[in-house]
Amino acid sequence: MRSFIFCFIAVFLIPIYSVAQYNYSTSNKKAIKSYEEALQSFNRMDYTIAIDLMQKAIKYDNKFIEAHIVLAEIFIEKGDRINAILFFKNAISIDSEFYAGIYFSLAQLEMLGNDFESAKLYLEKYLSYKNLKPISISQAKRKLESCSFAIEAIKNPVPFNPINLGENINTEYDEYWPTLTADEQTLIITRLIPRDLETDSKQNTENVLEKEKTPANQNKPPNFNEVHEDFYISVKDNGFWSKAINAGKPLNTNGNEGAQTILVDGRVMYFTACNRKDGKGRCDIYQSLKEKGEWNTAVNIGAPVNSEYWEAQPSISPDGKSLFFVSNRDGGSGQKDIWMSNIMEDGRWSKPINLGENVNSAGQEQSPFIHPDNKTLYFASDGKIGMGGFDLYKASRNDDGTWSKAINLGYPINTASDEIGLIVNAQGNRAFFSSDRLNDKGRDIFEFELYKEARPNPVSYIKGNVFDSENKNRLKANFELISLETNEIIMQAESDPNSGEFLVCIPSDNDYALNVSKDKYLFFSDNFSLKGQHDILNPFLKDVALNPIKPGQRIVLKNIFYATDSYELIDKSIAELTILFEFMNKNAGLKIEISGHTDNTGNSEYNLNLSNNRAKSVYNYLIKNGIPVERLSYIGYGESQPLSSNKTEFGKAENRRTEIKITSSN
Repeated sequence: MRSFIFCFIAVFLIPIYSVAQYNYSTSNKKAIKSYEEALQSFNRMDYTIAIDLMQKAIKYDNKFIEAHIVLAEIFIEKGDRINAILFFKNAISIDSEFYAGIYFSLAQLEMLGNDFESAKLYLEKYLSYKNLKPISISQAKRKLESCSFAIEAIKNPVPFNPINLGENINTEYDEYWPTLTADEQTLIITRLIPRDLETDSKQNTENVLEKEKTPANQNKPPNFNEVHEDFYISVKDNGFWSKAINAGKPLNTNGNEGAQTILVDGRVMYFTACNRKDGKGRCDIYQSLKEKGEWNTAVNIGAPVNSEYWEAQPSISPDGKSLFFVSNRDGGSGQKDIWMSNIMEDGRWSKPINLGENVNSAGQEQSPFIHPDNKTLYFASDGKIGMGGFDLYKASRNDDGTWSKAINLGYPINTASDEIGLIVNAQGNRAFFSSDRLNDKGRDIFEFELYKEARPNPVSYIKGNVFDSENKNRLKANFELISLETNEIIMQAESDPNSGEFLVCIPSDNDYALNVSKDKYLFFSDNFSLKGQHDILNPFLKDVALNPIKPGQRIVLKNIFYATDSYELIDKSIAELTILFEFMNKNAGLKIEISGHTDNTGNSEYNLNLSNNRAKSVYNYLIKNGIPVERLSYIGYGESQPLSSNKTEFGKAENRRTEIKITSSN
């Protein structure tokens, strides 16, 4: 509400004040004296005295129109919308043509109360005045469009049933900025707490609500010397959230940390901090890594993401390669825009690019969240047609990297109040957000089932550990998830260097090759066929054993495919063949045997020939691409070496395979 006040005073009331010193609507000296004393109290934010004095002025002269207008302003400042409307209407009843700005203010107040029909009438009245400034006309027309949108949205509400996450997550303090790992086992939140609750600060305390005051107790801003922001972490325990605990030092400091985003596996966090000694500007983005179960000291990610301008509210893509954030830097569409930077081969971030007019507006964009599908972006904006204030929107990334036109998520997800900061789980069916809709509890974290039209592409994941197949030691390995249709790398990740744990997101509606690799080891190949699936409920839980490079070790190439009843390689094999070729190039002393295998369908002699020719097809591909013939051999084993029973279709599929075996590693 405070921002509304300042806007009204600056745009509408100052002209009244400047003229009113010489030309009040009253000649009653007692009324004028009380009015001017009330203004002084109002400027000191002593609202109780200001109200008493202004009411005295009205008592001396009930037709004193300026007193009614300023009294309405005082009630707005106090968060009393009803009385503000009452006194604005009193002013209109005295002189309906006194000042056009009253109608604009009344429209905003009615919008806050979801009375969009009345707001529309007031805006139309406001626009009927001549000599309005172009910027005022533009603002009023946009609000008029929002009223028309809101009227229809209320007539056609979307499904919405928010559920409070409960006392283990929410407290009497403000909780906001929920962040969730892809497996939904870890939840990180920002909590606004009394300064002496966790730490004793000696540092300057510009609240990270400078990240656009998202915890937004807008009517009663926190005293920055008495409160600060810390991260709290909760984990799932038998399907329920455990009590959120303070993340502790060094992640939390005596200053403020907030607006966090984490990689899907929960091992890297980016967040916003303001006024730090190593800051490039007022607010910057920082990174912290989780090592051996502990978060390390955060570092400023530096230029060109951070600059002399304001950078905040990061959202990291599921592969860790793109960072979305909000900035007021030059070159944007409006006051604050959403930008994106990509990580380069040398580990530095690229020059940020603006997401363009389909996402950004002439107003402010806030709280970007890129879903684990790496295509769907949720964000808040006050510059697009909506319910008024900040609304939540969804945009999708096109194949060429551009963004679709943003779609409003609808009423009652969006209301006349500010909605900022929405995240969606990997499956895409549930959303989490912060709200102060329960007035006696401050801001809390809620979740709700997201209606189908607003959902992203569902995402599953593979989760497990990487280890040495012989000594069982945990390994740090590289992961690549590759589209078999386009050969494009969809996701890249690493397993934890200490525990070997990994979590890799797998978007639905595609077929994928998974490649796990580490120096001095055979790579691991797996296949995920998710074409046509749109509702992924069960993740893939799998431990990956990597075989050391030495004679006798073998792997199944699970992404080598042939035409039916043929030895012709099909295009979906290119990804795996490329991996095999690069592996052979990297390990120049290696010699391998390529073997083909079939199930027991058909004649055994036929199967033997088919398996031999299939192995030869892979052999020929490698030779054609430059691998010396003396490093390769091939053989077909037909149906003689089954891995599973041929009595089931699953078993038969397991037995139809291409393998490689190391014959020499010198």
